[in-house]
Amino acid sequence: MTCLIAVGSIFGVDSRATESDVLTLPDDATTFLKSFCADCHMEGAQEGGLAIDLDTLNDSNAANHAIWVRIHDRIDRGEMPPADYDTIPRRDRAALLQPLGEILRAQHRRNNGATLRRLNRREYQNTMNDMFGTHVNLMDRLPEDGQSHGFDTVGHALGISSVHLRQYIDAADTVVDAAIAKSSTPTPTETINANYADSREGDQFIGKVWKKLDDNAVVFFDDFGYPTGMLRGTSVKTPGRYRIEVTGYAHQSDQPITAHIGGTSFQRGSEKPTYGYVSFPPGPPTTIQLEAWIDERYMIQVTPWGLDTGQYNIRKSGPDDYEGPGLAIKNVSLVGPLVDEFPSRGHRLIFGKMDRREIPPSNPKHRLRSGYRASFEIVSDDPDQEVHEAVRRVASQAFRRAVRDDEVALYFDLYRSERDRGASIEQALRTAVSGILCSPDFLYFVEPGGKLNNHAVATRLSYFLNRTAPDASIRKAADDGRLSDPDERRRQVDRLLESKRSDRFIQDFADAWLNLREIEFTNPDERLFPEYDDYLLHSMKGETHEFLRHAIRVDLPSGQLIDPDFAMLNERLAKHYEIPDVGGPQIRLVHLNPSDVRGGLLAHASILKSSANGTNTSPVVRGVWVTERILGQIPPPPPPGIPGVEPDIRGAATLREQLDKHRDLASCQACHQIIDPPGFALECFDPVGGWRTRYRSLGEGDRVNRKVDGRSVRYRLAQPVDASGQTVQGDSFDSFVQFREIVAANDRRIAQTIVEKLLTFAIGREPGFSDREEIDRIVDSTRNSGYGFRSLIHSVVASELFRTK
Repeated sequence: MTCLIAVGSIFGVDSRATESDVLTLPDDATTFLKSFCADCHMEGAQEGGLAIDLDTLNDSNAANHAIWVRIHDRIDRGEMPPADYDTIPRRDRAALLQPLGEILRAQHRRNNGATLRRLNRREYQNTMNDMFGTHVNLMDRLPEDGQSHGFDTVGHALGISSVHLRQYIDAADTVVDAAIAKSSTPTPTETINANYADSREGDQFIGKVWKKLDDNAVVFFDDFGYPTGMLRGTSVKTPGRYRIEVTGYAHQSDQPITAHIGGTSFQRGSEKPTYGYVSFPPGPPTTIQLEAWIDERYMIQVTPWGLDTGQYNIRKSGPDDYEGPGLAIKNVSLVGPLVDEFPSRGHRLIFGKMDRREIPPSNPKHRLRSGYRASFEIVSDDPDQEVHEAVRRVASQAFRRAVRDDEVALYFDLYRSERDRGASIEQALRTAVSGILCSPDFLYFVEPGGKLNNHAVATRLSYFLNRTAPDASIRKAADDGRLSDPDERRRQVDRLLESKRSDRFIQDFADAWLNLREIEFTNPDERLFPEYDDYLLHSMKGETHEFLRHAIRVDLPSGQLIDPDFAMLNERLAKHYEIPDVGGPQIRLVHLNPSDVRGGLLAHASILKSSANGTNTSPVVRGVWVTERILGQIPPPPPPGIPGVEPDIRGAATLREQLDKHRDLASCQACHQIIDPPGFALECFDPVGGWRTRYRSLGEGDRVNRKVDGRSVRYRLAQPVDASGQTVQGDSFDSFVQFREIVAANDRRIAQTIVEKLLTFAIGREPGFSDREEIDRIVDSTRNSGYGFRSLIHSVVASELFRTK
């Protein structure tokens, strides 16, 4: 069994130009550089860490190419030479920009082929589980993927090692084992019924913190932390998909009460998944249904949200005389495991119509033993022929195309060698299947150079929008050669965007583009932000995902991604954002008043938390985020030896005051004048996305008369927030709202950034200098829709960049 180890670079293995490749700048271009750049960046000077060396122009490795692109773009945008120089006429800049642009385009065009890239961890997990009908967590079994500018789909960042390959083999064996039936009949569906009144937890806590009603319902009046709401009688023995039914109602309340339905386990270090947030109305008992995958030995845990007993101490006085609202739970049922198909699609993929028979145990009573596992044998008059067909079937599915006879022979020989060692037909076939699943044709996007064929387009399109291998519909279109037709590609894009699997695209693209994968990297300081809770975190992520889903559905113009007249909210977000009259846990569209600051991406709590450190905010970090993720300008790294600026949580000084001193350094000024203003505009949002006019501190400042969950807050209010600034283009703003309007007006620039991010996500490489004309065509083709989000996706798929390697 062999596996390809591919290592490459966008710029190739040998980036040295040949004599015939050398392109030089004309005299008037070099004169421009020497006239306006020499004092700071030539002849030994390297202000801001940038030294211009004409000899590196034809040394087209990635680092030097990036430096010259940076020089070109900063001069093109008028950011350099700096403002203290006399204004330079555009025609004089063109003397440098035109020939330099031709050189950079030629360099990038010569070296811009996408590296052979492998499936990243999430793509691999999706593909394996979708192909075999399993539900195995494979991401945690594999090394973390490399990233380039936040994307884990870029070929040159996705390496592989012998350790990696060993883990692929183990993962393949695990999935194949999970897919193959262990019995002749499916696991029977069972119903588990439990209630708190008759539980061990009820015996311990009823009358102390819980109250039992006449209808046998048990009432929770608060989230006490302990008891947790765990219901021991709901422990699951067989992992699988279950229907969860919780019956309850709002007690002593005329308003619905929200509850968290989650899972818990006694296993050390086990996760506590959230199955959903639901709302129970007052009146007769209501049964809420959810479906979720529940692992072995997990139990249901129900916890109320939003209840506060105020001055009444239930632990001290008991619950019987308390007259406040509570959550009454009568019963919890689990129905499952729910089986849609038996045997699994993976079992059918491997064995097809083979006669796989259960070997009866020597004593039929053995079947009743706990842990009994049936044995099977394959009965066949021509096993080699059936295995040969099985290898072709599995390989065709795994390789995402029809397979050649020589490829089938390779894995059939693996089967034969195992048989010669004494393995059974099934054992030898499983080895051949594992070999297929470790092949480079499965683990990598094997794309021919130049124009992609129909199957390569199908693979790109499916992994782009559904994050998995092509399904039957798009495979059939590729087999028939219909993906060469623009109308068919457009139809497939719409179909994939409407499928349930498009949720994967929304989540993965948001994680990469908006850096939402960092949202749980830090935990907010409980002393500074006591209002932060798991429900808020859950809702934060939901807001951004629902916003992007809506943007795709209605083809939202790119400017409205920043400044819409609506927000996607539920009760938890509305409380956090101080927006009235929003109830219930379901996230939905809420129209905003013109004065509201919420709605657009810049005001999403998920993004504001991901760009903060849990204690305070940094205008630099958030400024870099806006500059790179929204405006598409990647700031250079800070010069070596220059310390970063840390926030002062004592409240004695604001970061703006500290950055004013930082910018006095000549090596820092040029970049900070670009990245600081967007960061200043977002200073009116705290690290958990709440609105603020003053910073919170644990030292100096005014006391706050506020309680959260019945406890007085410990933070103080320190320095006032100043969200004013001036963009590098000269646009002044006094508030976040004014800054948001400036950004939203630059809708074409936003659309261009989105296109660049979509292409990076879809084609496995970052667009470069020679791609700029095609990107301009992609963006311009969507002008009539206001650069709508869905239109941008369609235009990306229609482009030469998407359909060419």
